[in-house]
Amino acid sequence: MKTRTTIAALLLALSVSACASSKKLDTFDLSSASPDVSSPKKQGRQILIAAPSALKALDGENIVVRSGPNSISFLKGAQWADRLPNIVQSRLVQAFESTGRLGGVGRPGEGLAIDYQVISDIRTFNINVSSGRIAIVEIAIKILNDKNGTVRAARVFRATSRVSGEGNASYIAALDRAFDSASNDIVTWTLSVI
Repeated sequence: MKTRTTIAALLLALSVSACASSKKLDTFDLSSASPDVSSPKKQGRQILIAAPSALKALDGENIVVRSGPNSISFLKGAQWADRLPNIVQSRLVQAFESTGRLGGVGRPGEGLAIDYQVISDIRTFNINVSSGRIAIVEIAIKILNDKNGTVRAARVFRATSRVSGEGNASYIAALDRAFDSASNDIVTWTLSVI
């Protein structure tokens, strides 16, 4: 009986210790771009926004900080609200929908009879602290004709924004501005080529 009590007390102490040591992380999201496009409505055209590909460091909830050409770390005390590729995909869907220029925008599995796929690769999505504090977003885009499987066009989009202020919220605000600029360019360009 004494052993059970000792084990129970030890387990209780360990669980209290684990709760005290796990600090709650600030959780961040990206805002949805509202592109100002002047292209005519693409009557009935439907596009699919595929899940972006990314290297392992970017394919998670960690926020990447680059301190040198080959050195990365993660922003302490902060995380994305979901895997970064999921957030980017969701915000691109919203940005395309907000233009009102397409017959339909969706993700895989939503049953659209699509004309084009927007294939993306997140190449850079970080704060670079080695050359000042600059948020850098670089996303490669391919427009794939879904009817014949050919690539209609391809381009790499890059945007930067200087971090102003201190703390995690300032870093995320800079990343959000850079992503907003890149996603506006992605939407405008895509609508011009489909």
